[in-house]
Amino acid sequence: MTAPSNTATGELISTDPRTGAEVGRFPVADDAATTAAVVTARDAAQWWAGLPPKARRNWLLRFRGELARNSEELATLISAETGKPVDDAVLEVMLAVVHLDWAATHAEKELRRRAVPSGLLGANLTATVEYRPFGVVGVIGPWNYPVFTPMGSISYALAAGNAVVFKPSELTTAVGRFLADAWAATCPGTPVLQVIQGGGETGAALCRSGVDKLAFTGSAVTARAVMTTCARTLTPVTIEGGGKDAFIVADDADIDAAVDAAAFGAFGNAGQTCAGVERVYVVADRYEEFVEKLAAKARALRGGDDEAADYGPATMPEQLTIIRRHIDDALDRGARALVGGRDSVGATTAQPVVLVDVPHDSTAVTEETFGPTVVVTAVADVDEAIDLANTSSFGLSAAIMTRDVSRGRELARRLRTGSVAVNSFLSFASVPALPFGGLGDSGFGRIHGADGLREFSRPQAVAAQRFKPPMNLLTFDRKARDMTTVRMMLRHVYGR
Repeated sequence: MTAPSNTATGELISTDPRTGAEVGRFPVADDAATTAAVVTARDAAQWWAGLPPKARRNWLLRFRGELARNSEELATLISAETGKPVDDAVLEVMLAVVHLDWAATHAEKELRRRAVPSGLLGANLTATVEYRPFGVVGVIGPWNYPVFTPMGSISYALAAGNAVVFKPSELTTAVGRFLADAWAATCPGTPVLQVIQGGGETGAALCRSGVDKLAFTGSAVTARAVMTTCARTLTPVTIEGGGKDAFIVADDADIDAAVDAAAFGAFGNAGQTCAGVERVYVVADRYEEFVEKLAAKARALRGGDDEAADYGPATMPEQLTIIRRHIDDALDRGARALVGGRDSVGATTAQPVVLVDVPHDSTAVTEETFGPTVVVTAVADVDEAIDLANTSSFGLSAAIMTRDVSRGRELARRLRTGSVAVNSFLSFASVPALPFGGLGDSGFGRIHGADGLREFSRPQAVAAQRFKPPMNLLTFDRKARDMTTVRMMLRHVYGR
């Protein structure tokens, strides 16, 4: 397996992680090319923002149709650049299309001008607030879900009236180009969505380019570098920085359902999911049954380069080193591997690993592994599970398995995460109206839903005077009796 590289001619070579075969070659955008893309986008943004909301909706729905009609081709390309099975890639495209549809059809309602109460002091005013586009939004996307994740920013930014300059991961450059080409085919000659290719230097150039807002998905370490660069120009950012998500199995859980959800969350997409399952906390009375069935499930799964594999190889070769280090740390400190172990990490692929008796301060528990490994821990009750879940520096999402849905909702409120799935894994991602994002090392800001539309908008408040105020306080000629009235209001209206 080989990683993409920049050639002497300034090309970025994308390769298939399963075979090393070349997928495509793309020019690397330097500072000048990145700035030129932003300048072009600024002109396009004026046209795009000036369209009636229904016109933008119609263009976005055409874009949705273009992606849906070509979904198999796009899924094949995703598979070629990430190594994931084509069926998994089709599901990724489906999620992206559903969110694009929601953003297009709800933007007008969520962002339009609305009246707000003007209050006692503003009785002579009409007060309104609306959400206006920033202008040009820069998006830096990840490689693990190269369509669904960046489209969570792209779709909502476009629907809010912005133009977008998108830098995909250097591992999934062909997918990024496909998205830009799909827009160009939908709306020729209107560069509202552009793609620039390159590695970290191109991303840094985008941060410096004068975009009005930047959305980044990636590691917390890189997120801090992005924020540092953007801070020089006070460019606002939205950050999704990964997770170390907890999966809680209550005493009344359906164990078979819990095992099925945990296995897919831990091993699906080779464990390369920001909101995947990495820590499982099981109430002691159900622990033995759960780990026995999870271990059996894990033994039946296989990662590999062939089409029959349940999941593909590691998309980024360097991640295998991290996976191996976390397994070694856990085992060196007394943990046991019920499935797999040190030898599970191969040259291209990591096989499923189930770890138990892992110390709470092991890197397998505290750091994002981003591989097909899972740590299972017995707890006295759900209260201990929630306490342990909340010790993480990450706060992206979590899952709770319990037959009592009302109980699950109440437990969810105690979790320090942006999203919670009850009796499922990652189900919130399939609901376009729900916002997605985290806190702590998982970042800040939200994509998806009304919050996502507003994330890529600037609120504008307008107070319009309908008639002269009974008391004109904003003048050097204010009257003494008006100040007497103000003092009475402070005491008798607000001082009660």
